[in-house]
Formats: sequence, structure tokens, C-alpha cells
Amino acid sequence: MNLLALYCTHQTTPLAIRERLAFATPERLAAAYTRLKERFPETESVVLSTCNRVELYVARPSDAEPLTPPLLAQFLSEFHDVPLDEFVGELRAATGSEAVRHLFEVISSLDSMVLGEPQIVNQVREAYRVAEAQGSCGSVAHALFQGAIRTSGRVRSETRLAEGKVSIASVAVGDFAKSIFDHFADKLVLVIGAGEMAEETLRYLKDEGVRDIVVINRSPERAERVAAEWGGRTAPWSDLNKWLGQADVIVSTTGADKPIVDAKLFKQVRSANPGRTAFILDLGAPRDFDTNVGDLDNVFLYDIDSLRNTCEENRKARVREIDKAREVIDEETAKFMAEYYHRASGEVVSRLMQDWHGVSREELDRLFNKLPHLNEKDREQIERTVERIVNKLLHPPLEALKDEAREGTPHGLINALKKLFGL
Repeated sequence: MNLLALYCTHQTTPLAIRERLAFATPERLAAAYTRLKERFPETESVVLSTCNRVELYVARPSDAEPLTPPLLAQFLSEFHDVPLDEFVGELRAATGSEAVRHLFEVISSLDSMVLGEPQIVNQVREAYRVAEAQGSCGSVAHALFQGAIRTSGRVRSETRLAEGKVSIASVAVGDFAKSIFDHFADKLVLVIGAGEMAEETLRYLKDEGVRDIVVINRSPERAERVAAEWGGRTAPWSDLNKWLGQADVIVSTTGADKPIVDAKLFKQVRSANPGRTAFILDLGAPRDFDTNVGDLDNVFLYDIDSLRNTCEENRKARVREIDKAREVIDEETAKFMAEYYHRASGEVVSRLMQDWHGVSREELDRLFNKLPHLNEKDREQIERTVERIVNKLLHPPLEALKDEAREGTPHGLINALKKLFGL
């Protein structure tokens, strides 16, 4: 069985190209599996398509015409109607054990934008589930993806790779906001500016149960889009002071060239609720809130520098765990390949013994027809002798095959035996 992975990821491929190669809807993905089956019969396939990567894993019998990266690249080009020369240089390919290791690194998040992030496990599981539902998985794909899921579990339990948040938004909510508020369902969140980082922070806040969101932006259209996406409402820029006075959580990223709020203004707008806690995430660069705002009572102000410092410390701690994770991945890759080669060599052993003993049985039947005077005891003696001869003749090549399978690279000998004995 030939195993091949063809992929493009955030590390090597611009987002614009990944978007054009993505299988963005269930319908497109189902159509891709149909086309793959039509174009490459007898081929197992699993498609992994996320915002950060597009990957194809395919396995094909050794005696079939091998699949090559150019063939799969051509398939992507024709399926998505994207000229080959616009993306072929962005693709990467891996075969055999390197394809296995790549998948194991992906699901263990060593290949993710955020080291140790957990979402990729569910994304790989879902890709495997869809491929199975589409009837595109055989014994190799099942073993490969079950091995990948097992590997990710070991990495998470045997290393600290997933400990400590490393994105600014996750640190802001998970490390800081949750240290101030026990729950968020009753908290009013004010978003000022609605940049990408503010939206990511909203995602984490929504996961924590936030329901009341007000978005203020100098561009009403931008505010409406963000509010609609996150289940919030909008307010005009002229009402900023009103909402500053009422909000429990403030997320600001305006892109202004100087602070838009100082301590005097903030104290004034909060005067109606002097004991109310305010948690402020100033994600602006330069900052949106003057540092003296953080000196006010019941105000917790975190700017992007303090968040980045925590992220970097968490990231350094995770990086120290990479070598441990790679040891697990190397072990699981070797284990998978040993089982993979054992299955492959087992098929050859079975076919070879079946063929040779079948030939010996035919010749014995022919001999006994010519020698009808032989009694049952003589026949048994001849059968056992012929069986021993066949086994002794098969012993050297089969032992050599078993030895190479244990070492992990018996493809050359398997192919030689197939060719030599016409299997």
C-alpha cells in the first residue's frame, strides 16, 4: 500500500490561496470525495480542510499505479478551477512514514499557529468521520487516523504542551478576566473599535457565557457586522461615554494615534456607579486608555504589552515541551509503520504459502492418480515429505521478509517477492 500526504498550511501558503483550495461546505466536500473515487479507484482518502490548512491523505494498493503529488495537484486544480501554476509551488508532499509523522504532528498541534491549541483534534476527528461516512476509508486510513487520535491523547497526557494560554485573546479572558469575575452571563461587554483581536476576544467571552454586547465603531457598517456576528447590538460613537459608564468589560482596539480615554474622563463617566468593577482590555497600539486609568479604584486595566508578556512566558514553557512531544510522535510513528509493514508482509506470506501449497497439492493429486496402488499410509508419508520441502524452500525468503518488517522497511523485498513469484 502506498501512502501519500499532500498539503498546504498557514506556515507556507498565503491565506488567499488556501481559501481558493478549501472545501468550504459539506456539499463541496462530498463532491470532492465523489470525484476522488471516480478519478482514483481503489484509493482510500481523507480530506482535512480548515481555515489554516488543506490536506489530502491517500493510500493505494502497491500493485496499482502509484498516486503522485502532481496527480493530486492536478485534481485540486480541476476541482477548484484554479490554474495549477498559481498554487503548485505552495504545496508540500510526504510519503510513507513522513506522511504519518506529519499527520501526528498536525493533530498534536505542533504544526498549528497556536502551539498546543485543542481545536485541531476535533477538526481531524471530524475529517476522519466524514471520510468514513463517504465510504473513503479502508484498513490503512482507519489505522492511520485512529493512530493519530491515540498520539494526540498521549501528547496531551504526557507533556505540558497544552498548558498556559498563548494567544492574546485567550490570555485576556482565561488568565485575567476570569481572575476578576466568577461568571460572565450577567456582564455587559463594550467593544470599541471592533478590530480582529477584539473579535477573537469576543469569541472567548461568548464561550464563557457573555450575552450582552454593545459595539461602538466610527464606521456604523463595521459595527453592525460585528454585532450581528456575535449576537450584540450597536451604539453610535456619540454615546461612547454613556456605555463606558455602564460596561463591566471593555475591549478597545480603535487604532487611534493617542489615548481616547484618560483617568479624569473615566472617573467622571463611572461616577454613577462608583463601586462597580471595570475590566479593561486595551488592545490598541498605541494604547486607547491612558495608563493612569488603571490607578482608579475597582478598575483593572491590561494593555497589549502586559498580555504579550504573559503569552510569551506561556509560549516559552510550551516550547520546552516540544521535544517530549516529538519523542511521543516518533514512537507512535514507528509503531504505526511496524504494524503497517507487518500487515503488508503478512499478505505476501499468506499468498506465497497458499500458492506454493496449492501447486504441491495439484502435483500430489496428479501423482496419486498415476500411482493408484499406493496405500493411505504411503500417501501420507509422501504428502508430509512434500510439505516439508515446500516449507524449507519458503523459509529463507519468509524469514528475510519478517526481519525487514521488524526493521520497518520491507517494501523492496515485498515487491521483489511479488515479481519473482508472480503474486
